[in-house]
Amino acid sequence: MSVLTVVEHHRESHPAPFQPAATPKAALDAALATLAAERDHWAELPLRDRRAILKELRKDFAAVAPRWTAACCHAEGLLEESVAAAEEWLAGPYVILRNLRLLDEALGDIDEVGRPRLPGPIRRQPSGRVLTRIFPQSAYDRLFYPGVTATAWMEFGVKAEELHQTQAVAYHQEPRPRGVSLVLGGGNVSSIGPMDILYKLFVDNQVVLCKMHPVNAYLGPLLEDGFRALHDWGFLRVIYGGAEVGQYLCEHPSVDAIHITGSDKTVEAIAYGTGPEGDERKKERRPRLSKPITSELGNVSPVIVVPGPWSDDDLCYQGENIAAMLANNAGFNCNAARLLITHAEWPLGRRLLHEVRNSFAVTKPRRAYYPGAADRYAAFLAAHPEADVIGSPEEGELPWLFIPEVNPEEAGDLCFCQEAFCSAMAQTSLPADSPAAFLAKAVDFANRKVWGTLNATLLVHPASLEDRETARAFAKALEDLRYGTIAVNVWAAAGYGLVVTPWGAHPGHDLVDIGSGTGFVHNTLMFDRVQKTVVQAPFRMRPKPPWFSSHQHALSLAKRITDFEAEPSPAKLPGIFWDALRG
Repeated sequence: MSVLTVVEHHRESHPAPFQPAATPKAALDAALATLAAERDHWAELPLRDRRAILKELRKDFAAVAPRWTAACCHAEGLLEESVAAAEEWLAGPYVILRNLRLLDEALGDIDEVGRPRLPGPIRRQPSGRVLTRIFPQSAYDRLFYPGVTATAWMEFGVKAEELHQTQAVAYHQEPRPRGVSLVLGGGNVSSIGPMDILYKLFVDNQVVLCKMHPVNAYLGPLLEDGFRALHDWGFLRVIYGGAEVGQYLCEHPSVDAIHITGSDKTVEAIAYGTGPEGDERKKERRPRLSKPITSELGNVSPVIVVPGPWSDDDLCYQGENIAAMLANNAGFNCNAARLLITHAEWPLGRRLLHEVRNSFAVTKPRRAYYPGAADRYAAFLAAHPEADVIGSPEEGELPWLFIPEVNPEEAGDLCFCQEAFCSAMAQTSLPADSPAAFLAKAVDFANRKVWGTLNATLLVHPASLEDRETARAFAKALEDLRYGTIAVNVWAAAGYGLVVTPWGAHPGHDLVDIGSGTGFVHNTLMFDRVQKTVVQAPFRMRPKPPWFSSHQHALSLAKRITDFEAEPSPAKLPGIFWDALRG
């Protein structure tokens, strides 16, 4: 069967996602009336009551977790006891429970000292920019993520002595901010909607109406069970429907703010409308809505490989590292690696690409459950028929698509300007006289020619940084890359999963040029003026990260660390370490 035949067969055989009935308008109005009546109550709710709610949420969501992951596995074609099912624990209950725990700690700090405590020193760069280390926060973080650090980079103009004043701003304004926020949840990762809800409530101080995305609307009843405490107090309502329901809610007078995870085209349609009238409004900068709209909208996520003295084991490890950045969740992640940028003159470049292909070859294709995947896959394959098609897909699956040596001079190439959002990754190489020159070129290329500003990854061998010129170029790359999250030697999804790290596009977008969106979420230290986060890890992480496809005990490990986040205890450490070390 040819690849194009597989794509056509996928279109015909893949079942439509479960779609509950749209919430009637009368019920939408009633939900908004309840939220509007309770927004002042929430705005003034004492910290002790908020922490009591978080305690209930942790208990209730932990109880829901097995059903939550089982539902996700069923929808995405995964066996509940397969290694791949670890993804659903890690990207769902684990990070949600971690979010709840970290918010509780932050509120405890606000109660005691007025602001969330910063775990690391505050320092100022020669440029005047203020940085502060935000991870690790605890001894447990150091045990679970050895060698991993995260640093928050503030906007220019924030002074070191004033940094604390940019934290937990909603808790210190008088009168406190308040309102009803509409959260339009993402359909690809199960924790997106719940964590966006938590951010709007506990950081922005707004009650929430959450419209479930049609792709994972099956999680709605479980979300209500897990977040029952918020629902019972009247601070949260969960509803269902498609674009028509979304439009009605966006225009509803009781909705004060909107947050969306999805497509830039959706944000433009909300803000300006569609068709010729929408185009004209956008051209004239006349949005239909005056409400604030925040968003997280995806990215053509680049992975910049700094040339260096890599060993055979290094090449093998990083080949799997890169492949895992796409293979996770079948490629339906906004932070999936989409574009590998390598040095044209690096002698080991071809061997690295070989290892990436090898990793895809031993990674089973996944069900392409997200709508439109087959069409996007076909478009990239049609644009690059020379691409490597890897794997033997079964019904409803798509093979891995690796597109090597895309011409960097073709600025309009699909691989540079459109997020594939399927099982596709491309690679391009840039000529340069030295690693330092390559870094400068790669940063400029990523900033100017690659769509999006959500996240980027740098892979750099520690021996490369022993060269002063390369080390200076690397430091400048961190400074100059215009991405909300920059990850070093680790998949940028770590910036999503650590939760303390602010997650969102690099500031600077507006509704006319929305790019990867505006605003941050997660951000449990509650910074108000952060620009980006830099997450750094060892060149080869030990133990093996649980998102690597070859981690044979990932499922047991994922369940154990989820249980730990629900209720931390030293007694749980031996089992966690046993599974981690056997990866």
